[in-house]
Amino acid sequence: MTDTGPLFVSSGDLVADRRYKWALDHAARGDFPGAADILAQTVELAPGFATAWFALGAIRDRLGEREAAIAAFENARRLDPDDYHGARLQLARLGSGDPVPAMTKTYVRRLFDQYAERYDGALLEHLRYRAPALLRDAVERVTSAARQPMRFAAMLDLGCGTGLAGAAFRPLVERLVGIDLSPAMIALAEAKKIYDRLEAADIAQALDQEAAHGTTYQLVIAADVFVYLNDLAPIAARVARVLAPDGLFAFTVETHAGDGVRLLPTLRYAHGETNVRGALRNAALTAAQLERKSVRSEKGVPVDSLVVVAQASTTGSGP
Repeated sequence: MTDTGPLFVSSGDLVADRRYKWALDHAARGDFPGAADILAQTVELAPGFATAWFALGAIRDRLGEREAAIAAFENARRLDPDDYHGARLQLARLGSGDPVPAMTKTYVRRLFDQYAERYDGALLEHLRYRAPALLRDAVERVTSAARQPMRFAAMLDLGCGTGLAGAAFRPLVERLVGIDLSPAMIALAEAKKIYDRLEAADIAQALDQEAAHGTTYQLVIAADVFVYLNDLAPIAARVARVLAPDGLFAFTVETHAGDGVRLLPTLRYAHGETNVRGALRNAALTAAQLERKSVRSEKGVPVDSLVVVAQASTTGSGP
């Protein structure tokens, strides 16, 4: 899932708003120099218009004017602390500022609310998305090796989206709970009647609440969720607190050949294998299954990813 540009947020000045829309019309026709000129006039008229600054940054970048793009994105970030449009990610992509900045909740919620209605079609028809099937296969191999039944009293689906992973695991689960930051995604999942409980919430805060209530799960999954997190360690630690003693934590994440975390041109994070193992180790978890697979494609090219099933370190030493 990549962002296509800013959604319109009014400046409060009707003249500036009209100029902004006029600039986008020029850009849609391929007249990027003209669009940049109009946007420059727009931000001169309304200096606090963060959306126009962001659009100006995107067009300057399209024109190859890196320094001017950075200056415009800096203004957008300064004027919008919640980073609704993702200016800090664009700055990182251009090599300015923090190279792996955290995505704000406001940005992620906006991104998925925007895509919700076409999410399933985009993933299944165009991106060859198969994370739920790969996770189910990996979990089955781990339970089979441990001579355990492929049945779970309770499962927690982190970043459940529209319920694609929930549908894959529902036949194996007695009680299914889904959490997602996007209310629009939750509404679509609700319509599928897959889950016993759904909650629109930040997954870190939701895990804290589950732990505070003493709730535990035999299976926690996160399909294509951690590509939006620049630090896996805090979430892994929270998951460990809600796992039953023999519970499993199954997830996918995009990866790269080196160490640490990288922000990709797609504005998704890729986590090196050593980084993933380190985050698990710090949470007293270990990988019972870790395989390099492609869980989706990007422009027809398979995306290098990891499919991981983790468990409490005391139950075994995974691969």
